[in-house]
Amino acid sequence: MKKTFCLLFALLPLAAHAYPIDVEKQLNGAEVSATTQEIDHNMAALVLYNYGESEAECSAVFRNGPEAPRTRRAVLTPGASNNMTVKFSRSVIRLRVDLTCGLK
Repeated sequence: MKKTFCLLFALLPLAAHAYPIDVEKQLNGAEVSATTQEIDHNMAALVLYNYGESEAECSAVFRNGPEAPRTRRAVLTPGASNNMTVKFSRSVIRLRVDLTCGLK
């Protein structure tokens, strides 16, 4: 019993690594799906996929507290996907992403 408790206590820091990611979408007629991914304590990704039949132009602004916002842009052809990654100099506690897409 003590060995099991010690093992669970040792693995505790590995399980408490996730942080919340909030995405606010403005698609403006574009048929784009967005999925978030936590890569590391200071890195994240936004995976975009264009379901529509026309090109979509997307811009994402990543905000992590007091650091300067990071902007990523992509043009998605029909049926294409794109990864937008961002790395901050500090650990992320809560990440906010403003995604704006439109038809090109």
